[in-house]
Order: sequence, then C-alpha cells, then structure tokens
Amino acid sequence: MPSSRPNLGSAAASHVDQLPAYGAAGTPFGGDSEEAGVWPNDVRNAKLLDHVAPIWNNPEPPADGTLYYDLVSIGAGAGGLVSAKQSSRRGFRSALIERHLAGGDCLNVGCVPSKALLRAAKAAKERRGGDLGMKPDTPTPDFPAIMARLRDCRVKIAPADAAATTASVGCAVFRGSAVFTGPNSLLVTPSSDCPSQSPIPINFGKCVVAVGGTALIPPQIPSLKTVPYHTNATLYNLTALPPRIAVLGGGPIGLEMAQAFALLGSKVTVVLRGPKPLPKEDPDAAAAVTAALVGDGVEFLSNCTISNVSTTQNKAGWTPERPCHDGKFPTIRIEYAGGKEKLEVDLLLVATGRKANTGGIGLEKAGVTVDPKAGGVVVVNDLLQSPSNPDVYAVGDCASKMQFTHLAGTHAQMVVDNALFGGNRKCSDLVVPWATFTEPEVAHVGVYGHEAEEGTLDTYTSGLKGNDRAICDGDEMLGGFVKVHCLKGTETIVGATVVAPHAGEMISELTVALQFKIPLGQRGLGGVIHPYPTVSDAVGGCGFQCKVARWGKVAEGGDEIAPMRKEDRGKDKRKVVKETHQEMGGAGGGGAEVMAKGFFGGVLFAMAAFVAANQVLAKRK
Repeated sequence: MPSSRPNLGSAAASHVDQLPAYGAAGTPFGGDSEEAGVWPNDVRNAKLLDHVAPIWNNPEPPADGTLYYDLVSIGAGAGGLVSAKQSSRRGFRSALIERHLAGGDCLNVGCVPSKALLRAAKAAKERRGGDLGMKPDTPTPDFPAIMARLRDCRVKIAPADAAATTASVGCAVFRGSAVFTGPNSLLVTPSSDCPSQSPIPINFGKCVVAVGGTALIPPQIPSLKTVPYHTNATLYNLTALPPRIAVLGGGPIGLEMAQAFALLGSKVTVVLRGPKPLPKEDPDAAAAVTAALVGDGVEFLSNCTISNVSTTQNKAGWTPERPCHDGKFPTIRIEYAGGKEKLEVDLLLVATGRKANTGGIGLEKAGVTVDPKAGGVVVVNDLLQSPSNPDVYAVGDCASKMQFTHLAGTHAQMVVDNALFGGNRKCSDLVVPWATFTEPEVAHVGVYGHEAEEGTLDTYTSGLKGNDRAICDGDEMLGGFVKVHCLKGTETIVGATVVAPHAGEMISELTVALQFKIPLGQRGLGGVIHPYPTVSDAVGGCGFQCKVARWGKVAEGGDEIAPMRKEDRGKDKRKVVKETHQEMGGAGGGGAEVMAKGFFGGVLFAMAAFVAANQVLAKRK
C-alpha cells in the first residue's frame, strides 16, 4: 500500500455565499439535480449542505489517468461512511463517492428530522393535557419555528457525516455519480456544481455498494404520477402545516408522521390496504399503537382499494419540487371503494415501503446481480459478498430486507473485516433490534410469538398498567408491556417486544441477553436489580415470572416439597425453600412483582410467603 495519502478532495466554495442565487430560483437546492433538494433557502440549510453536499474539488487523477483504491464505497449513508472511514483508519487507501447528500436518508430525510418533529409533537400534546394536575393549555403550534428547530438539529449532527470530516481521516471523497465499467473499475461523473466536470476513472481492489433505498411508489395506483404527492424525501421541506393529510401505508414511517402531524394540528387519515396497521408487528403491540393514534385524533381507513387520485385544485402550480412555503396547498382527491367514497386532503404522503437504489449504477458490467422480487437488493452471501463478483460487497438498505441505520453501520464494519482482513463475520450471527418511535414506542428483537410454531415457546408478559413509574408519569393507560419469549421449558430468551414511552432504550437490555445467551431467570435477567421506580423494571417482572415457574413449593396435605428443578429433589425441605428464596434475592426478590402489587407490595408479599412457608415446615417437623 502506498505510504502517502495525497489528493483527498477539498471544498471549493460555500453554499452560504450562494444563497441569493438560490433564493432567486425559488426551488429546493443542493445535492444531485435528479433528487429532491432542501428547502427553504435559509442559512441553516446552506450550512447543512456545506457539510453533506459541498461545492467540492474532486481528487485529481494521476498522470496515467486512473486512480486506484484498496476499497471504494459508493454512497455516503451509514454503510458507506463507516466502511470508507474505517478502512482508511486501518491503513488502507479508501475512497467515498456520493452523488446527493452525505449522511443518507437518516440524517437528511429520515431518522433525525422525524425524531425532531416527533419531539415537538409530544411537547404540544403535553401542553394540552390536564391529567397531571396542570391547567390545560391549548397553544397553536408555531410550525415554521418547529421546522426551523428541525433544521438546526440536522446542522448540529451533520459534521459527523461531512465530506471534510471523511477526508480528515485520510479517505478520498468524490462528489458525483459512480457507474461500474468493469469487475474492478468504475467512472465518476462529477456533480454539476463541481468546478471540474471531467469524468474520473477509478480502479479498485474491493468495492462496497452502499447506495441505500428510496420510497416505493405503489404501481397499482398509476394516477399517483399525476398528483404532487410527498415521500419522506420531500416532507421535511414543508414550512406550513397542512390542514388535512392522507398517509398511504400503515408501517413505521407512516404511523410516526401520522401521529406527529395530528398532534401538531392536522386532520390525518391513514389509508390501509389491509385490515390494520403494523401488520408485521406483535399483534398486542400493534393494537396498543393503533389505540394511541386514534386517541390522538388519527383516523384509519382499512381494507381500502384506491381507484383514482387527482388534483382538483392546484394553487400556484404546487409540486413536490416546488415546495409550498406560503400555505397555499393543492386539493387532492382520493377515490376508493370503486369510486363510491372520496377523501379530499391538502397533502398526500406515500409511505408504502422501500426499494433499493441499485438502478443506473452499472452493476451488470461488474457481474453483480440484484433480486427484483426483493425490491432490487444486491444478491449477497452470508459475508455480504456478491457470489458472482467476490470483489464487490453490499451493505445496508440495498442488501437487506431489514432497513435500519444501525444495521447498515454494522454491515460496514463486517465488510471491512471480511474484504480487507480475510474475516468470516456472518449476517446469520447478528441479533438486530429495531424500534418504531410512535407514542408509545414499539421495540423488538428476535422471534415473534405469533410467528413461532405453536407450543414451542414460553411467553412472559409484564404490563405497565401496574408499573409504579408508569403510573407516576401518567403512562399506565398506554397499553404498554414487556413480552419475553423463551424456548419451551427453558430460560433461553429467543425474542422480546417492548411497548413503552422509551421502548427503544429498553430493548438493548433484552438484545444483550439474547445475543450473549443470558437466561431470563435468576441466573440472568431475573437476578438483575433494576433501579426503582423505572419502567425498565418491567423487564425484571418477566424475569420474576420465569423464576416463579421454577420455585420449590410445599405440597398440600403432606410433608413433601415439590420443587420444580430436578437438582432440588431429595434435598432437605427447609433447605430447598431457603435456597429458592435466596436465589430470588432475599426478601426484596418479591419486589419484581411490580406488575401486580407495586414494588413495596412485592417486598411484603415475598417476606410473608417466606415466613409462612417456614411456619408450615416447623409445625410439620
């Protein structure tokens, strides 16, 4: 490997200086011209683009005209950023190519802006609620200010994904579109705002395809092409609150935004093809979220077949490419039930799934295949390697049905080990949690109970209705719970679902347990002391139930102890009871029964049970 790292690319100018020109154009700006830019043309967005889509001097080719890198990553989302930067830090020559916005969907039009919007929506709900003893307040949300804060959040987080940050670790950065020209070569066409427009040929040892995904527009509604619909790529350009919104799709993206906009004051209708939202989720979890959204004013249309979509009034020629910043929304009509029913809205959000961004990058010239039946994802083996071209790997949304930022980053780390260090890290070894950030949140890891074969699992559920902290926070009626699945007759955790205000934070404890085979009972999570009062003590509640199932018991009508465990059979009766009690953590072990009795009630219950058992044994002695 060459010892020097020259020619990494550099910023040529600032978007902040270009704002007058952008303002005159009156359209979203920045990134690839074929993609949706950002709006409005304010300093916040200009600073964002200086990080993630800078006006950039690309690295210059050498005298022979071709650059070489040990590893090239196409796409600067989580997968591309991690693979390119980590390989550079570990001593290899690497390059990162991005045609649109570094940071991918997550930073720009996904995780970050959606969570900022959800936080504002939650604050609006809390101000309106009077169930905590406060006098209810009914403020009108300042939507432009809420969106300005959203843009501030992006700018604060953007430096981690910035082109300059990537170059600072020795990785070459290219702004432009990459197309494969052979099994180990590609051509970069510079972005339109790059000073030099000369195509740049690149040869590589290994390549990581990390091009991410995009919204899937349902082909069974051809009239969608005629209306100015939104996807997540354009939604966060809004600066005015739509009075009426229709959301097509009942998955995580659709439900998060439906709840957020309803709490901010929009009349929101979720249109479902099937009977209920979150169809892949635990049924109890889906029911809890649905009830919460209905309580927040969201309406659902189930089993709905859309026959036509049309624009009945288009004010000021509104399109997604020319965002509505003055409140003059179009009127969109959705016809369903064979045209017998109609719904008129001001904004249509399409959230019906995702597909991979694998088109137009010449994968066929590299000998790499995709699976059109799986949304165009790259076909890879368990090492994330293309079977037809072992020098090409794929990560993240373009390589997996599980489309999560945290998984893309993990994929990238695996690929660096596998491609450059001969590693053997496998996707089949991963334990991947995920969360939907509605209120309450839903988080899951491992096996679902409703998908497992009947009779193969023991399921322990601890509801939040009696959780002391949930009661104090006013969250006990959200229908929350912790549900843990173990292999039948064992304490081996194989799956878990959490429904709670901070389920995404709580699932990590259960993920660690599942990944490192920590049991649910006394010698595992059931033996962990959870701080009181916390909602996470519901995890301990499941552990408590698992322990109770294995307690030693005094048999009725005789002197025999009937322990659940084989190793206790034949032991002294009182010794078995004491050992079982000690394994439960002494008198305080009963405190895990918060689901039914609360913390202190559980303590008293356990103490009373222990005393009573010893009194019975003493009399029989």
